[in-house]
Amino acid sequence: MAKEFKLSRARLAELEQELHYLKTTRELEVAEHLKEARSFGDLSENSEYDEAKNEQAQLYGRIAEVENILAHAVVIDDEEPNDTADRVGLGSEVQIRDVETDEVETYLIVGSQEANPQAGKISDDSPVGRAILGKTVGSIVGVEAPAGTLQFEIVSVERKVD
Repeated sequence: MAKEFKLSRARLAELEQELHYLKTTRELEVAEHLKEARSFGDLSENSEYDEAKNEQAQLYGRIAEVENILAHAVVIDDEEPNDTADRVGLGSEVQIRDVETDEVETYLIVGSQEANPQAGKISDDSPVGRAILGKTVGSIVGVEAPAGTLQFEIVSVERKVD
C-alpha cells in the first residue's frame, strides 16, 4: 500500500504549481541546455553534455516525486474536525511545556511534506507529533529521546487549518 502524504490545501496548490512549472518551463530549459551541449561535439569527452544529462535526470526525478506525492495526497482540512477544540490533531497549533525545564514551545502539527521544525511546524510522524496526537489540554506525554524520556504537558490547543 502506498504511503499517504498529509497536506494542507496551500501545500497541495504549491506542489501543483511546481509540477506545472517543472513540466513546462523547466523541461524546456533543460532540453535547450542539452541541445546546446550536444553541439559541442564528441559526447564521450563533453562535460557540458554530462552536466546537462544529470540536470535532466534530476528534473525527471523531481517530477516523479511530486507526481507521487500528489497521487497519494490527503488534504488535512478534509478530515473530520476534532471531537473537541482541545484535542491535538493535524492542523492544530499546540503549546507544550517541558515538565523538567518549564520551557514552553509552540508547534503547528502538519503532514510530513510540510514539516519545518525551525519554523515551528512538526510532522505528525515525528516523535513529539506522534506522542501528542489525539491528546487533550492538561495531558502529560513522554517522548523517547537519545538523552532519555522527555515529559511534556499540553498547555493549549487551537485549530489552525487553512
